[in-house]
Amino acid sequence: MIRRGKKGSRSKRQEELEGHNLKHEDTDSEQKDQEAQEEPKKHKKQKRKVLKKDKDEQEQDKQEQGKQEQDEQEQDEQEQNEQEQDEQEQDEQEQDKHESDKHESDKHESDKHESDKHKPGKHKPGKHKPDKHESDKHESDKHESDKHEPGKHDRDEADSRASQEEDSVPLHSRLQENQEFLEELFKDSSDFVIRELEIEKSRKALCIFVDGLVDTAQVNMMLKALMIDEGNVGGTNQISMSTLPSSQITEVDNFRDLVRSILAGDTALLIEGNDKGLVMGLRGGEVRSVAEPETEKVVRGPREGFVESLRTNTALLRRKLRTPRLKMKPMVAGNESNTNLVISYIEGIADPNVVEEVVGRLKKIEIDAILESGYIEELIQDSTNSPFPQVQYTERPDAVAASLLEGRVAIFIDGTPFVLIVPTTFWQLMQASEDYYERYQIATLIRWLRYAFLLISLFTPSLYIAVTTFHQAMLPTPLLLSIAAAREAIPFPAVVEAFIMEIAFEALREAGIRLPKMVGQAVSILGALVVGQAAVEAGIVSAPMVIIVSLTGIASFTIPRYNASIAFRMLRFPLMIAAALFGIYGIVVGGMFILGHLANLRSFGVPYLSPTGPLSADDLKDVIIRAPWFAMKKRPEFLSTEDRNRIGEDMQSEILSQGGQKGKDIKHGSSEEGQT
Repeated sequence: MIRRGKKGSRSKRQEELEGHNLKHEDTDSEQKDQEAQEEPKKHKKQKRKVLKKDKDEQEQDKQEQGKQEQDEQEQDEQEQNEQEQDEQEQDEQEQDKHESDKHESDKHESDKHESDKHKPGKHKPGKHKPDKHESDKHESDKHESDKHEPGKHDRDEADSRASQEEDSVPLHSRLQENQEFLEELFKDSSDFVIRELEIEKSRKALCIFVDGLVDTAQVNMMLKALMIDEGNVGGTNQISMSTLPSSQITEVDNFRDLVRSILAGDTALLIEGNDKGLVMGLRGGEVRSVAEPETEKVVRGPREGFVESLRTNTALLRRKLRTPRLKMKPMVAGNESNTNLVISYIEGIADPNVVEEVVGRLKKIEIDAILESGYIEELIQDSTNSPFPQVQYTERPDAVAASLLEGRVAIFIDGTPFVLIVPTTFWQLMQASEDYYERYQIATLIRWLRYAFLLISLFTPSLYIAVTTFHQAMLPTPLLLSIAAAREAIPFPAVVEAFIMEIAFEALREAGIRLPKMVGQAVSILGALVVGQAAVEAGIVSAPMVIIVSLTGIASFTIPRYNASIAFRMLRFPLMIAAALFGIYGIVVGGMFILGHLANLRSFGVPYLSPTGPLSADDLKDVIIRAPWFAMKKRPEFLSTEDRNRIGEDMQSEILSQGGQKGKDIKHGSSEEGQT
């Protein structure tokens, strides 16, 4: 029994040892499997490290190559600058030599010109020749870029030609080179004239102008004065002082100023041996005569209006305001048109911050051309998405003068009779020039009439749609029965009726404007009568709708400013849709939205609803009513003018105390006879 127990215990130990060995073998196999799986991962990590090192080495090589290229470019630029300096020194030496030999004979001068033509390295304006290394490098770069961008070669040539004028290339003392440069610049321009002449003992000169932009009689008189002059050889300053019979002469020393003056209508004179030119104000051409503006007619007031000539317009304003404080700052806008602008204001009245803001916004304009004042208006206004105009325009010199006296700024644009006025408020658009020429009682009454018809033109169609669709109980019973009887045979709802008639009315109005004057009036009147009557008889629209649309159209014509009338005509349609969907509630919400939008607008920093929002009680004298002149002592407060007084205190107190100006009692003969 004892031996059997020992054998049993030994067998158990052997089983335990065998199990332990099996476990070790399992763990060893698992470790081997793990090592076999980790070996490819290690190889991948090693490959990644190798690739990363290769990339780093490639980036370092690229950086070193870039540094080398930069160093080479800097060396090339230094060499180019040194070569340009050498060429400039050569030009200066040649100019000094030419000026020292000015007083020699004509034969010597001609020989000298022939020799100068064959001199190597001669510099011509706008034709700089780079060194060989730079040109080769530039051509290779250009060839590579042309592969990726087709048509670039043509654009580069056009840009290089345009840059010759934009860059301030100086005038050369040699007349032949200046002539060649201008002929190349104005190639294929039939109206560009270069007149060759001789002055002062066979001294060559050029008279340059654009045909049609100058006064030919004055140009001929100037040429005659130059040709008969037998004085000594002199520079441009001496010629302008003693020879030329022109009141406006300026000197220019570069092609940019010369070309701009010629294209503006001036006449240029270039003289052999002078590196400066003379520009004479001999402008002419056909200009429209001054007449009464078609869009701003008045019963009482001046009958003159602006034209397309900038100088004529500024002269009309100067006649109204004969003060040295009236300033006119010139500017140029438009890359291709080079349109002349003038910023006008009264120094000491206008806010300098507003003037500076106007100048800053105009300087930021980058556009091909300025063909009308509308270009400027859209580019300088505060809110481009608003239908309401934030810039006023006018054709009347008296309106511009009155605005400047209030502290505003005017912008004149060459080529258009419309002058822009900033800042602009909503109430300013509801005022007419005639309000200040008639008695203040009738002016106040007419203003109230305008405000009433403004609301009629904006809300009447939408109110009709809302009442006939949702709120019939608001109408008296007889009126409701009459409208119901008129709409009984109409197949469309009220909103469709309104849209049909409004669109037809707008089409007739546009046709009347575009057609010739006499034909347009007949088309607009007869078209409205015939279309309205035919539509009612055909049962397409009802008679009340025709009345509503006609009243709306007449009301819109009472708004003095056309651009303000356009804004309310556009807003009429969304209000009609709101009334068709939500009734009176839609009209109220739409009206509140329009009012909030007006309160949020600014015109050059001035709130659009000034002086009602924010409220300025003293300035309401020229908004709700038109107070008499003696009561409007101060200029508008919201314009932040430097000098607010515009009426003397003594005159105001005398008129207020006496009820008007009353001098000594004048005895009439009739009164003396009655006493006797």
